[in-house]
Amino acid sequence: MKIALLDAMTLGDDISLVPITGQGECIIYENIDDKDIAKALSNADVCVTNKKLLGEHNLKDAKNLKLICLTATGYNNVDVEYCKKRGIKVRNVPGYCKESVCQHTFALLLSLMESMSYYDNFVKDGSYTKSGLANHLAMPFDEICSKTWGIIGMGGIGREVAKVATAFGAHVLYAPISGKSRKEDYEEVALDALFEQSDIISIHSPLNDKTENLVNMDKIKLMKKNAVIINVGRGAIVNSRDLALAVDSGMIRGAGIDVYPTEPPRENDPFMNLKHPERFVFTPHIAWASLTARQRCVDVVGENILALIENRGCNDVW
Repeated sequence: MKIALLDAMTLGDDISLVPITGQGECIIYENIDDKDIAKALSNADVCVTNKKLLGEHNLKDAKNLKLICLTATGYNNVDVEYCKKRGIKVRNVPGYCKESVCQHTFALLLSLMESMSYYDNFVKDGSYTKSGLANHLAMPFDEICSKTWGIIGMGGIGREVAKVATAFGAHVLYAPISGKSRKEDYEEVALDALFEQSDIISIHSPLNDKTENLVNMDKIKLMKKNAVIINVGRGAIVNSRDLALAVDSGMIRGAGIDVYPTEPPRENDPFMNLKHPERFVFTPHIAWASLTARQRCVDVVGENILALIENRGCNDVW
C-alpha cells in the first residue's frame, strides 16, 4: 500500500503518525505545493490530507488511487462527485474533536467577555502596581449565567457546547439550518428569533449552500447591542466585512473568530484592518487541534486505511 501524506505540518510534530505510516510505504510531505500534488499521487493508493484541494485537475492521472483520507470532519475541499465517478473512496474522521472545539469555544468567549488580554497586560506592564488600588474595573464584564445562548449547528459539537453552556447557567436556543427539525433537549426557534434573543451566538455548522454567508448584516442588525458571536465552524459562514463593520461601529459587543474564508487570511482581509481590534479575539484555526484530538484523528485515519486493506467500510463519505 503506497500512501502519500500531503500536509503533515497541519497535524503538528508532537503526535505519533505510526497509525498512518504503519499501514504501508508512506511518503510524508510537510506541506506540498499545490502544483506538485498530481505528481505525488501518480503512484499512490491512498492520499491523506487535511486542507489540500483535490479534484479532477490533480487526480485524473492518479490511476492507482483507491482512497482519500481526510484528517478532518469536513470534506468540502474534495470533489466527491468526481471521486464517485472514479471509484475513489473518501473517508473522514467524524466527531474526533468535539471536546476540543467545545473547550476552545469557551476559551474564546471568556477571553472576549472578560477582556482577559487587557487585564493580563494591566498587571504585567506594572499598571496595577502603580495604581494603588486593590482592583481595577475599566473593562466591565458579566456572567454567562442567565444569558441566552444561541447555537447554529446542533450537531455533535453544538450539543457538547450546549451541555457546557447549560452547566454555566445559560438558556440554550438552537435553529435548524438543514430545514429538518430534530428533537433536541433545547428550545428550537427560527433563525431570526435566535439572532434577536441571544446574548451569545456560537457557530458550529459545516459550510454548504444553506450556511454560506448565513451571518450577514441583515442578521447582525437583529442582534442585541451587547451580544457576542463566536465562529468555530467555517469562515465563509460569516460575512467578514459585515461582522468587522458591525463590531467596529459598536452594533454588537464583539466576536471570537477561529476560522476565515481564506486561510491564512490575506492582508486585505477585513479582520486584519480593524479600528477596534480589542473587541475581537482571534486564533489561527486551532479549535480542533488539542493534543488529544490530533492523536485521536490520526488513530482513526489509520483505521480508515486498514479498512481499505481489509475491504470493509469505515467512516465513508460515500
